[in-house]
Amino acid sequence: MSETDFRADLAKFDIPTLVMHGEDDQIVPVRDSAHKTAQLVANAKEIYCPGAPHGITSTMQDQVNKDLLAFLKS
Repeated sequence: MSETDFRADLAKFDIPTLVMHGEDDQIVPVRDSAHKTAQLVANAKEIYCPGAPHGITSTMQDQVNKDLLAFLKS
């Protein structure tokens, strides 16, 4: 995945898109992934979790679920 270029695909997104990322992700740094993704996807909603590591769906399940449900309801 780190060698695959998804930029052209991301630019074609035309559905509501949520970009969530831990700000302290040491495996996939937020500046190298989520920030760039959100710039390419038109009208993407961004949520960055302060101090959160890689794998926020495991380490911050309650917050991720809350944010995801809110996004789906909007």
